[in-house]
Amino acid sequence: MPSEVDTSGLFPRAVDAKLKAWMDNGHRKPLILRGARQVGKTVAVRLFARHFDRFINLNMDLAGDADLFRRRLDIRDLYQAILLKCRISASDGKILLFLDEIQSCPEAVESLRYFHEDLPGVFVIAAGSLLEIALQEKHIAFPVGRVDHLFMHPLSFREFLVATNAGPVIGAFDTVPLQAYAHTELIQLFHRYALIGGMPEVVAEYARKKDITGLKSIYDSLLTSYQDDVSKYARTQNMAAILRHCIEAAPFIASQRIVFAGFGQSNYRSREVGEALRTLQRAMLLHLLYPSVGVEIPIMPDLKKSPRLQFLDTGLLNYFAGLQDEFFRHDNLHAIYKGRLAEHIVGQELICLEPNTRRKPCFWVRDKTQSQAEVDFIIQHRDRVLPLEVKSGVAGKLRSLHEFMDRCPHAFAMRLYAGPFDLHPARTPSGKPYTLLNVPYFLAAKIHEYADWMMDQAEPAVCNSVPQGR
Repeated sequence: MPSEVDTSGLFPRAVDAKLKAWMDNGHRKPLILRGARQVGKTVAVRLFARHFDRFINLNMDLAGDADLFRRRLDIRDLYQAILLKCRISASDGKILLFLDEIQSCPEAVESLRYFHEDLPGVFVIAAGSLLEIALQEKHIAFPVGRVDHLFMHPLSFREFLVATNAGPVIGAFDTVPLQAYAHTELIQLFHRYALIGGMPEVVAEYARKKDITGLKSIYDSLLTSYQDDVSKYARTQNMAAILRHCIEAAPFIASQRIVFAGFGQSNYRSREVGEALRTLQRAMLLHLLYPSVGVEIPIMPDLKKSPRLQFLDTGLLNYFAGLQDEFFRHDNLHAIYKGRLAEHIVGQELICLEPNTRRKPCFWVRDKTQSQAEVDFIIQHRDRVLPLEVKSGVAGKLRSLHEFMDRCPHAFAMRLYAGPFDLHPARTPSGKPYTLLNVPYFLAAKIHEYADWMMDQAEPAVCNSVPQGR
């Protein structure tokens, strides 16, 4: 029989393919789906439940559901009690058990170990937006090594295209290399995505009505919910005040390197702000992106240097920082917010590339006290560290990129910008030849595919002598 789940009005997410792979894995473990509140974890599981005959959804915020676990029954008795409560028989077919808001019930977290050890045939998914904070504050025994993890983020650009029924343009987005005819439409849609953001409720409402002005109440509701959550993980009233300040100030400082002391024009000390920002990072409301000084693998973030702040979602940033009107005055993201908006949305796309880990992208700085050289992002691709500049200038103006290229042991670099797709030879001012791939910034999420394409195209001739710049 089909799964008893209403999926009307829901749109697919990229995580669905990961969930299917987990389902088909004969050695699977209970899966924990992690991410900030309101990024669509519960909806993604409900949509995934279509692959099962029966779906059991237990919310650990509800006493009646959590009490099943607080009885501390043997795991087999616990599962029978769950089936009995939901009036389901084990013979009803393939069953998906979903434990939502699992951080609210330590006993439910601990039960995952026993599902893995004693009932490995049961399909169990748990979700928790404040799980790491709860583990620390409530001293929950976490079943390390007995669970799998997936991380969810706001919608990527491709997910936005699917959710808004972009049609054939999705195929054009997936075609490598990009065909010139698709550039104009894709960049217009990407600017709309950068304006609205990727929060599922916002995107769903926009897809229904195509009315940007009607999204205000949703943005406000999201901010209120994040502020209300502070009481769940602030140890003191003073820490609660600092956390709320950081949530409110973060959109105005996003995509900038920060210092903790006095964060957001406050009088708070470095230690207080550092603790608050790391707490918000564990809640996945923001990310602290650290620089690296190396040019070879592995990429090692330097935690002693000041990080760059990445907010949860660019659409939320635009709304709370009052940037939405700027989108209607410019046709290039580099012209908005001093170019930081383009960097931020690219950072958001790069973060979405790592659903199996909390690893975050790094940027590069020259290992010299007075150096101003800074490459916006670096990624590991094959056995190389590739520089990614998010810049509007011509190749000859890429000074930081040239600093990196003079030090790295390969000859490949990439720039993300508003212009057309373009591959060409270049040379640093010191004379090192390299291949530069200019990629429209709406292709940030496909950066590894384009890096493969660049290397396949350019490797045989990469060391040829070439004229400087363009």
